[in-house]
Formats: sequence, C-alpha cells, structure tokens
Amino acid sequence: MTVEEPSFTPELFAFLRELAANNDREWFSANKARFVAEVQEPALAFVEDVGMRLPEVSRHFVADARTSGGSLFRIYRDVRFSRDKSPYKTHVGIQFRHQQSRDVHAPGYYVHLEPGTVFIACGTWHPERDTLHAIRTAIASRPGRWQEIAEAPSFRSAFRLGGESLKRPPAGFDREHPLIEELKRKDFIAIADLSEADAVDGAFLDRFLELCETAGSFMRFLCDCTRVQY
Repeated sequence: MTVEEPSFTPELFAFLRELAANNDREWFSANKARFVAEVQEPALAFVEDVGMRLPEVSRHFVADARTSGGSLFRIYRDVRFSRDKSPYKTHVGIQFRHQQSRDVHAPGYYVHLEPGTVFIACGTWHPERDTLHAIRTAIASRPGRWQEIAEAPSFRSAFRLGGESLKRPPAGFDREHPLIEELKRKDFIAIADLSEADAVDGAFLDRFLELCETAGSFMRFLCDCTRVQY
C-alpha cells in the first residue's frame, strides 16, 4: 500500500458539518465556492484516480468524473415526496456502476463520506423483482457456494452484510431452508465501516481498491445472477 497525497481533507467533513447546521439555500449560495473547492473537486479527482486503476479490479465498472450524471451523486436532495424539505444532502456519495447498467440497483461499488459515518459498500441495493428472485434462487440451489463466499475469512474480516430483509420467508422458497435468513434479504450489499481518519489518509485510494478486490467473489456472484460480466 502506497501513501500518497490524500484524496480528501478534513475540510470536506468540516464543510458538511457546517452544511448540516445551516441547511438552507442562502448559506449554501454564500459558501458555494467552498463546496466546489473542498468537496466537489476532490471527489471528482478521486473518481478520476479510481478510473485509472479500476481495471485492476474489473474492466466492467465505470468511473465517470462528470460534474452531473456521473459517479458523484448530486448534493441536492429530491424533496418532492419528503416531509424533510432540507435542500441539501449532508454527505458525499460516489458510485461506480456496471458498464451495462443505467440503474443504481445493479451491482456496483459505493463510497459514503459523512461526518461520523464513512463506509465503502458493494453489491446491489433494492434490485428489481426478477433480479432479486435470481439471487435468491442461486443461493437456495447452491448454498455451499454462497456460504463459501459470505463466510470467507478475508471477506468477513472486512465486510458485514447489510440492507433490508423480509419479516417472513419469500414466496416460493422453503421456509425450512438452512439459509432462509439469507433468502429473506431484500438487498445484497456488503459494507466496510471506516472512519474520517481513514478517508483523509493518503492510503485511502489503495484501501478502496483493495476492498473492492476483497469483495471480488461476492460481486462476481451477483453479476452472474444479473447476467453481466464481472
């Protein structure tokens, strides 16, 4: 692992803390230059850096450094159907989608930067019905393969499985299946919990890519279920 110039600085988290305390358009407009310099530009530079090395993990995931519509999620919240009308997100989200997907629900990698909550995630969040059924069927029919992946020491030491689950067994699956709790999952995501100190460390880029490699078998399993290449 090489130590280089940090991708992110403490100023990013300081800005997000101030934004959380002043989540209104007037404050953001007055501090827009800070947002660009301390949050947006470092995040886009990180996307570019990942893009140069992502083929080391897989050639089929995309790092898109556009300011809008790319790997970096917008800072603006969609408040149309929310009681919370705060206009801005108080975290940074960065995604690396599969090249054959225009949808955040397909297998992908994700970086979350928020004061007090930093993590790297991979997998598929809220997959569509057919995809979810395919994943469950693969687990039910080959439980040994799933256990080998999910219980591998290197994977378990770095990641925890997260997301939502059904309260009851899904229709069409044996409620007595030994992996019924896995089959109840509505999301198949693996999360590596980190810290602000990790994010501002010069080795964060390497750390991210190493975690992506550690999750390789997990991601390959999901890609197989989704019928896309890993």
